[in-house]
Amino acid sequence: MVSPDHPDKYRVLEDAFGFSTFRSRQEEIVDAVLSGRNVLAVMPTGAGKSLCFQLPALVKGGLSIVVSPLIALMDDQVAALKLSGQKAEAIHSGKSREENVEIWRRVTRGEVSLLYMSPERLMTPRMQAALTKFSLGLIAVDEAHCISQWGHSFRAEYLMLGALREAFPGVPIIALTATADRSTRDDISEKLFGGDVSVFVSGFDRPNISITVADKTRAGAEIERFVKSRGGQSGIVYRISRKKVEDTAAALSAAGIRALAYHAGMPPADRAANQEAFLAEPGIVMVATVAFGMGIDKSDVRFVVHGDVPSSLEAYYQEIGRAGRDGEPADAYMLYGLEDVRTRRRFIDEADCEPERRRVDALRLDALIGFCEATSCRRVALLAYFGESSQACGNCDICLDPPALADGRDVARLAIDLVRTTGERYGAAYIVSLLTGETNDMVLSRGHDSLPLFAAGSSRKKAEWRSILRQLVAARALHAETGAFGSLMLGEKAEAVLSGNQEFLIRLPSPGKSRRSKRGSAPERRLNGPETELLVRLKALRREIAAEQGVPAYVVFPDRTLEEMVVTHPRSLDDMARVRGVGAAKLEAFGRTFLDALNG
Repeated sequence: MVSPDHPDKYRVLEDAFGFSTFRSRQEEIVDAVLSGRNVLAVMPTGAGKSLCFQLPALVKGGLSIVVSPLIALMDDQVAALKLSGQKAEAIHSGKSREENVEIWRRVTRGEVSLLYMSPERLMTPRMQAALTKFSLGLIAVDEAHCISQWGHSFRAEYLMLGALREAFPGVPIIALTATADRSTRDDISEKLFGGDVSVFVSGFDRPNISITVADKTRAGAEIERFVKSRGGQSGIVYRISRKKVEDTAAALSAAGIRALAYHAGMPPADRAANQEAFLAEPGIVMVATVAFGMGIDKSDVRFVVHGDVPSSLEAYYQEIGRAGRDGEPADAYMLYGLEDVRTRRRFIDEADCEPERRRVDALRLDALIGFCEATSCRRVALLAYFGESSQACGNCDICLDPPALADGRDVARLAIDLVRTTGERYGAAYIVSLLTGETNDMVLSRGHDSLPLFAAGSSRKKAEWRSILRQLVAARALHAETGAFGSLMLGEKAEAVLSGNQEFLIRLPSPGKSRRSKRGSAPERRLNGPETELLVRLKALRREIAAEQGVPAYVVFPDRTLEEMVVTHPRSLDDMARVRGVGAAKLEAFGRTFLDALNG
């Protein structure tokens, strides 16, 4: 059937792209753009987003502009279009001035249909003045979540794009992304379109991806076991830091797995070579930070492993979406532990941003915790986050192996009551200390060892109580404040749990099965003589810095952080970043000074 409004779209669809029919929602979006409307399209990875702007650009004829955040992403799409016989080019800083000038000459001669640029280059007065001489077909903004401060990969330079609608009145703008929850969509709609936009949200479900979240105990060994069980398959392993990337890649290589590393600290040539090998060759495992992945189009990635929890469910969804793009079965496997939550909370607390951004990031972390602590289908929880209802999937760890649940009303009431009794002022670690009856200087100085509830939960191990507190946060019975101390506060469901009138199911670890990570237990052992002397020196250094800054010593670093420095003895800034209590800001301010003291 030929559309009476845009009869050429089917011809272009077949001639330029080799398809006889559109995929789900593509035609609606194409028609909206061809009708001159602004469009925001949110479509899952692999759903054919690029066609939604490339096809109408070719139907309209003349010149269309595509905004893209990465040089590699531009080059990949241009290469793919050229292979399809289309007249596409990219102007960017990765090319010589002579190359860019020659491309622009081709643009002026009408020999280019799709011109890719970065937002910085497009929004210069000189480029905008030059483009006003053309009758532009459309402007496409790829990876549009980058424009939103609430998105998981915000890029400040994308904010400039809000001026496009005034600079090019009458030219339809289409923005596309694979991941945007409601607040991100609303932010894009307002910043880029001033609210004048048609929003299309496609189904987020990727039913071929099996989802698993596992307790993190020995991450390196667990990653190696999982990857070995998928012998010969291509996959991606995400780690939170450059050092973890390098260590994990080295360990997998030593185990006979062809693993390559990718992070922003590597020389560009090495990154490019590893990415090219991953894209071109079968059976390679890429170990990477989140610097890797945007625009990666490899259909046979069979698994994505998160060795550390991602920053949000948006980020998680986008990252697992790089698996199984061919529609064949694939696995998403995440390791999750209390230390991950602490690290992510620390990143939020110490981020240099507005309070509202910090608040939203904290809410997103709570949603991620809820997903990790889910006791029913994970896919239902994930899709619900994006506003999509679904039924139990039968293809996640909970559906395939339902956890044993118990009535946790008593332990939940105990934890909530203690949080309330102590004034909702203390973080999870301190509450766990009180529950288990640990007497330390902080507990004694506040007189909390005399509380009626002190040690009331001593029959359970600290790891069990940490899990219980996480589940209470996930259930919104408790709320982890985003301030410096991450105080636990009563959540909206607290009173319902305290009343005890309704069953409150909770996943309780079996006795004796709780395990403590090496990193978490390091400072627990007694310091030897040289280590004690080193700790004394670090405390003296801390006092000097505190005096210079005019703050109490514990504000620089608490004792436990100094003790962990002594035990783990970091030798680089990357090592130092892994020490509890060392956030990004403190790493920058004090990291080198304490490294020198440790290794001097």
